[in-house]
Amino acid sequence: MISTLLQPDILARAEALGVAARQIVEGMRVGDHKSPFRGFSVEFVQHREYVPGDDIRHIDWKSYGRSERYTIKQYEQETNYTAHMVVDGSNSMRYGEGTTNKLEYAKLLVASLSYVIVKQRDAVDLRLFDSKWRAELPASSQMNHVNVICRTLEEAQPAEKTGTGPLLEQLAERVSRRGIICLVTDGFDEVEPLLKGLRYLRFRGHEVILFHILHRDEIEFPLDGNVRFVDLEGAEELMTRPHLLRPAYLRAIEAYLKEVEKGCDTGGVEYVRMVTDKPVRVALGEYLIKRLQRG
Repeated sequence: MISTLLQPDILARAEALGVAARQIVEGMRVGDHKSPFRGFSVEFVQHREYVPGDDIRHIDWKSYGRSERYTIKQYEQETNYTAHMVVDGSNSMRYGEGTTNKLEYAKLLVASLSYVIVKQRDAVDLRLFDSKWRAELPASSQMNHVNVICRTLEEAQPAEKTGTGPLLEQLAERVSRRGIICLVTDGFDEVEPLLKGLRYLRFRGHEVILFHILHRDEIEFPLDGNVRFVDLEGAEELMTRPHLLRPAYLRAIEAYLKEVEKGCDTGGVEYVRMVTDKPVRVALGEYLIKRLQRG
């Protein structure tokens, strides 16, 4: 049975655009993305001195004619990559109804990305977290693995508080080969530990993308009347009139968003804000087009 998370209109557009690695990655086979390892195929990079044992077929005889030195042509190998999908399953992701629910939006985004990545012969793994790891699936490039990912996402129920930063540092220690880390979260956590974890992943050589999933209410605070606010990750409740809080709230959320985006920019992390009132088909398509344009 095909998962409802795999929607043909989303997949068709995303598959046409693809998800190419923008930085050097390490894989287990020849593929389509830049590898840190040198070989004798694909794209010329540099010469190096000939040493005994090298295949004489790779000697650059034109260079020898100019310099009377034996040199070998080196080329950039290409490889496959592993994309690590890291999904926030904490209680704060419960906000929103229907298609604007942040967790359901994140599930649809991750399922779509996973399908496209596997379809292009790369590998995907999945990790769900709140204050700890709740589910972990190993990497695979087999199409039936997408079904396993979808089932795991469908069964995921939000729980606990968010504890992103330390978990990202754990992930950096666990994942040895350079790949793509996709963190999908609303980011409602302490900012500095979050950014520290992202920077550590970059330090370990990974390409890191933060998909920042937000509800329109969280950005614009358009509430009126008497409203009871319930802390989704705690036991606190507050009855108040939102218009009295709106100016201070908007200043706080703007400062928070700027801090996260600036921290990603200075740390070499790609920051992608997605608001749940924009359909995944549109938001993902726009992101992949911009990614292709940047090269």
